[in-house]
Amino acid sequence: MIGHKARWQFVRWEETLQSGSDGEILALYDEAPLTPRFWATLILVYAQAAFEFFDYFLVGYLVAVLAPSWKLTYGESSIMLLSAGVGAIVGSLVFGRLADIFGRKKLLVLGGCVYPLAAGGIALLPDGAWIAFSLLRFFVGVGMAGAITAQVPLLVEITPTRHRPIVTGGMVVPVSLGVMLAAMSAATLLELIGWRGIAALGTIPIVGALAIAIIVPESVRWLLVHGRFSEARAIVARVLKRPADSIVLPAALPPQPRKAPFRDLYGNKVRFWQISIMWTAMTTVGYCAILWGPTILSLRLNIPVKAAAEYFVWVSLAAILGRILFTFLPLWTGRRRAGELAGYIGALFLLGAGLFNGAYIGTLPVFFLMLIGAMFIFDGNLSNVAPYSAEIWPVQLLGRGTGLVQACNGIGKILGPLVLAFIAGSDNLVTPKATNEAILPAFIVLTICAVIVGLCFTLVPVDRVRTPLAMRDDEMEPTTTQRGRAARPAQARAAQ
Repeated sequence: MIGHKARWQFVRWEETLQSGSDGEILALYDEAPLTPRFWATLILVYAQAAFEFFDYFLVGYLVAVLAPSWKLTYGESSIMLLSAGVGAIVGSLVFGRLADIFGRKKLLVLGGCVYPLAAGGIALLPDGAWIAFSLLRFFVGVGMAGAITAQVPLLVEITPTRHRPIVTGGMVVPVSLGVMLAAMSAATLLELIGWRGIAALGTIPIVGALAIAIIVPESVRWLLVHGRFSEARAIVARVLKRPADSIVLPAALPPQPRKAPFRDLYGNKVRFWQISIMWTAMTTVGYCAILWGPTILSLRLNIPVKAAAEYFVWVSLAAILGRILFTFLPLWTGRRRAGELAGYIGALFLLGAGLFNGAYIGTLPVFFLMLIGAMFIFDGNLSNVAPYSAEIWPVQLLGRGTGLVQACNGIGKILGPLVLAFIAGSDNLVTPKATNEAILPAFIVLTICAVIVGLCFTLVPVDRVRTPLAMRDDEMEPTTTQRGRAARPAQARAAQ
């Protein structure tokens, strides 16, 4: 005897075998059970995301160590921190377009090899070589943004719609884990292996890139959009453990894909500007707080970098818990309400960090406590924003849409380090006096950025948390802000 649900799925599969459209093959794939290969892919992508940000935020501790010994100014320190942001803009725009042309997997592997090699190269630099340091960080940004630009579309596209909110929202939880690992590494290993040893840890992710090349499949949805039906059918047949020739190929091929110009993204101006403004504001906050945070605590409290890193283990843990919360919260509130909550309440915590940066509650700095609150609520919102930013693009544009996100992320990587440096004066040496005077105005700027994130959700009433992905832009269906309600497929609307 088989259960009602199993019989229903079997009937759907049998109906699909007799049909001949890419939509039917996709329905078959979307209803299939999750396989060990899917879970292996999920683990590899999650691990790669964690190590990407482990490497990125580790540089904050390296700069905090090197600034005094290399006699760096705020301007030089900021260039070392923001050079990865410049590289991220280049990498996201190039890789985003290529991911729509050549597929997700190839670009994922390429980006996953570029940034570990560049990160490890920093360990070989001579003392005082801040320009070479910045150049290598540029390539770290290129590879990292390239990998993320392929990661997000791949994970969104291979995950069945019924599991997508949790799986894709949970993807950014390992990002906070990477931040925490960076803090723990600096706190426990910095004195043992030195800054060169810490920098050399950045080469570890290349192992994951090689595993991805062997294990991870290409996106079935991308293959279908590009008319590569035989390859898509082979993957679906393997998932279902059925003969490939038992699944009927679509009768007609779609038009040949164009050369994927980025101007296609501007076809929906509201969507384009919402994503651009929201991600630029959000990442400016995150990168300023995390990259300058260890330096601020070290100088403000007159403690060594190792001790500041120990504080930031707790900040990173708060971010992990926040991202877990915001993975599930949109299932009840919708993505729009969750985004508003994070933007406006996060702004209050950031303002508190600036206003009370010299105060204590007992022995704990209020700046540290407010930063924990901001990371929990505002940074946690990344588990909501990241899948939202993928759900509003069709598969046809998803690589470039993710490229736009990562380009804005790269702008945030530039603006974040510059906020404090610009206010303190870029020609000043990194000193307690310069830092303390810049904290309040810098965090007022971050507060404004957080409010802007909240407004991006308030002013654009879009919520697609339970909506199936559209394959092409002309198939995008109307969206709804009603909790738990999924939009109907375009074909069903047309039939009515």
